Amino acid sequence: MQRSHRGSGPGSLTVIGLGPGDAELLSPQALDALIRSQVVVGYGTYVELIAPELLVGKEVIVTGMKKEMDRVSSAVERAQAGADVTVVSSGDAGIYGMAGLVLEMLETRGLLDVVPLRILPGIPALAAGAALLGAPLTHDFAVISLSDLMTPWETIEQRLWHAAAADFVIVLYNPKSQRRDWQLPRALELIAEHRAPETPIGLVRKAFRPGQEVTACALQSFDPSQVDMLSILFVGNSNTRLAGGRMITPRGYLAKYGRP
Repeated sequence: MQRSHRGSGPGSLTVIGLGPGDAELLSPQALDALIRSQVVVGYGTYVELIAPELLVGKEVIVTGMKKEMDRVSSAVERAQAGADVTVVSSGDAGIYGMAGLVLEMLETRGLLDVVPLRILPGIPALAAGAALLGAPLTHDFAVISLSDLMTPWETIEQRLWHAAAADFVIVLYNPKSQRRDWQLPRALELIAEHRAPETPIGLVRKAFRPGQEVTACALQSFDPSQVDMLSILFVGNSNTRLAGGRMITPRGYLAKYGRP
């Protein structure tokens, strides 16, 4: 349902992360923002994660892939016209999400001091996936997106190589899509230059959503063909191990203080 929004001054912009998709993992602040908003803006797949009753009576602006600029522009224009607008991302809006673009567009249009803005945190995919796998991120880690839509592949390769050489646990966002099917095998090849074949690797699909899948195995036996757009990968460091099917990256407590 669409409504016009006119006021004597600007409304507000709130950017939220919906978390992994389970309604119970939506933060109370984000829920309150959705309830109070007059306009909700987002990518179609993410808007579908919102309980339908929260969208009743609101203007809902949905666009497809590669239409981020259009979404944010519409959100800014509605806020300028006096509406209270919520822009949604999955996970956390500040991690490969919409928060940066919203800020940049407000900055470009000279509206940073005109349109009130809040950015609310959400549970990111890396935190959701790590919890399902066990404890793969309890020491230093690097997060790298394999999408070359905004970043040249040569830059991504450099980051992969250096992160692997520095023995970071590596989290891979956007590991594969219908158009990008060769980057993941190449990424794993680069990482394997600095990792033992038995290094654990974890795969999480649809974390905390229907159809959730969680698997972990050795790097040498990992099959990239099982990965899709809804997946996130965790490659362990030299100390990461599997125990009872769960990934553990020790922080070093037992090595320092001894076993209890």
